[in-house]
Amino acid sequence: MAVRDLSLSIADGEYLTLLGPSGGGKSTVLRLLAGLEAPDRGGIRIDGRDVQRMAPADRGVALMFQNHALFPQLTVRENLALGRKLRGSTLPEQNAGVTEVVGVLGIEPLLDRLPEQLSGGERQRVALGRALASQARILLLDEPLSDLEPPLRGRLRSELSHLARTRGLTVLHVTHDQREALALGDRLAVMRAGELQQVGSPEAVYGHPSNPFVARFVGEPPMNLARQQDGSWLGVRPEHLTVVSSPDSAAVFTGELIRVEYTGRERWLWLRHAGDEWVIAWPVAQLVPPVGSRLTLRARPEDQHRFPGTAGALE
Repeated sequence: MAVRDLSLSIADGEYLTLLGPSGGGKSTVLRLLAGLEAPDRGGIRIDGRDVQRMAPADRGVALMFQNHALFPQLTVRENLALGRKLRGSTLPEQNAGVTEVVGVLGIEPLLDRLPEQLSGGERQRVALGRALASQARILLLDEPLSDLEPPLRGRLRSELSHLARTRGLTVLHVTHDQREALALGDRLAVMRAGELQQVGSPEAVYGHPSNPFVARFVGEPPMNLARQQDGSWLGVRPEHLTVVSSPDSAAVFTGELIRVEYTGRERWLWLRHAGDEWVIAWPVAQLVPPVGSRLTLRARPEDQHRFPGTAGALE
């Protein structure tokens, strides 16, 4: 996927998450920064230096590939030490880098195995460990947690954040998981079809999306959207909707309850009206109306989002 007119700065020591659907250009951004691809125009600067003509090994970055890219002839221990070895570190320094990550990632029993003897999740942890064990101050991570089981994924998400901050690393973390992006990033950048849609704090992007695409892509369940007669969009987050007995000035939607989904912490109630479907977050302890009921939803004016025109629309 080509990247078009991308302008993005990352501060020293910042953890920036890059979020977007598959094929949106996120991995291309990492490859450009790492020197594996060259831009047709524009420039790339790292620590104030133009790195356009600089070899990948000289850029001071460590890239974790989505496909792991472990060397099949090397053991896990040797793969982990490779980054420091290529930078001329002594054997004790290489061993120190390995020791630092194996406990955190839970891969100590794997050190003498070859990549072919590992599961997909184990290979992913080793690839992440190789990036963390290197001496690079800038980490480029491509879906580093995608192959992991949920409990391990949650734990490593916390460990990764802690390691990055305590070591003062600058991290660009690519993901299509919006929960991961919101939880980890100091800032969040949203991409679509090779174009940057919005950059800001996770709270700003979630609370004040710049267009309908960002509104729908960031958040679970997604923001409710309905096109207005003038071509603009009205959007309301599911948690900002309440049911009222009769329409008032803050009513935004009246529809038929068509299904109920139980998620554990809440229920999602789905309503349909005139071709649109909206969802409301419903407390588990509260009695659920029967399917087929007609409900009127209300949202405070400050919780209603208006998106002019169709810029950034879903089509």
